[in-house]
Amino acid sequence: MLQKTVLSAASVLALAAGTASAQTITIATVNNGDMIRMQGLTNHFTDETGIEVEWVTLEENVLRQRVTQDIATNGGQFDIMTIGMYETPIWAAQDWLVPLDDLPDSYDADDILPAMRAGLSHDGTLYAAPFYGESSMVMYRTDLMEEAGLEMPDAPTWSFIAEAAEAMTDRDNEIYGICLRGKAGWGENMAFITTVANSFGARWFNEDWEPQLDTPEWQEAVTFYNDLIQNYGPPGASTNGFNENLSLFQQGKCGMWIDATVAASFVTNPDESTVADSVGFALAPNREGIDKRANWLWAWALAIPAGTAQEDAAKQFINWATSKEYLALVAETEGWANVPPGSRTSLYENPTYLEAAPFAKMTLESIRAADPTEPTVDPVPYVGIQYVAIPEWAGIGTTAGQEFSAMVAGQQTPEEALDRAQTLVAEEMEAAGY
Repeated sequence: MLQKTVLSAASVLALAAGTASAQTITIATVNNGDMIRMQGLTNHFTDETGIEVEWVTLEENVLRQRVTQDIATNGGQFDIMTIGMYETPIWAAQDWLVPLDDLPDSYDADDILPAMRAGLSHDGTLYAAPFYGESSMVMYRTDLMEEAGLEMPDAPTWSFIAEAAEAMTDRDNEIYGICLRGKAGWGENMAFITTVANSFGARWFNEDWEPQLDTPEWQEAVTFYNDLIQNYGPPGASTNGFNENLSLFQQGKCGMWIDATVAASFVTNPDESTVADSVGFALAPNREGIDKRANWLWAWALAIPAGTAQEDAAKQFINWATSKEYLALVAETEGWANVPPGSRTSLYENPTYLEAAPFAKMTLESIRAADPTEPTVDPVPYVGIQYVAIPEWAGIGTTAGQEFSAMVAGQQTPEEALDRAQTLVAEEMEAAGY
């Protein structure tokens, strides 16, 4: 019945497009596992609509650069772009994106999780559809935790994380107590470092938009982060991002990994992970006495750049790839535990999914605990948890990320990295008129 519904909706849209059978759309996306899986299933979409799909699959930092440059210059290289909660409202306000307010009723936009819908909207209109949504959480080896004589709390503190990382580290056997992002990028290491800073009571700017990286809270947070990596992390951590740490965890080399909740299905998949039967989950940590956890809120979403000549075909693809029916297709081909998480309410009301995905409850709890409107202990003039939702953030975050990556590589101290980042951010903000 679901398949017939999709075919019917796609056929109606194809007729409206007129020449859909002769169309080809080009999609830029990130090289994460769920997107790779989507590419493998695209033949279903082509069979139903006659629309061919060309993929441009890029590493995260490169993707951000390419799509930002293309849309800002009206380059027209892509009919669909994979973007997130940071770009969507900013680009929508510039009229750079096509609104998605006319998807068919069968799409059921009201089923999108409220946090995801809000983050991908501008003035109440949806401008990007979430392929998957995420927060961040602790993933850990239950066998190593037991060997260490420790028990992971559902809501751990950073002190416990440090204790457990030390206890689980066995460098002789290439087991590292914790794996964390060190690769430079506003969406790579800065996504993680910013949430750590939040959980230590730090903030990027005060209410007058003055940079705050020279505060004791930032000093404590960045020093703690660096100490974890230097003492208990793998070698070469300054080049490790999401995919690199995922691979390390799947190989059994990480006692703990704090990162995106979407990784859960990949670390518990026995076809991909050597430790699939011994993985536990917990909320992202907080510092004792501070009521903010190091969890973020994000969605990788599909959006249509304004001016594309393939708007109707692009909407058909988005309708297909982010629908309930697509989740059912992945469940049929890959199993329910492997469907893209965090986008739809109905998924977390599905008992079959909840039984198949032991991480589902923690994922949803982490998403619901993240509030982009109150990301820090002290008040701030911005929205965003692991980023600051202003156009200048991409440059600021990238610049600061390079300094902290150099710190992880041993090229400078936390004090030096913070001092340089503070100076660079202050100059950027002054030049931008803040």
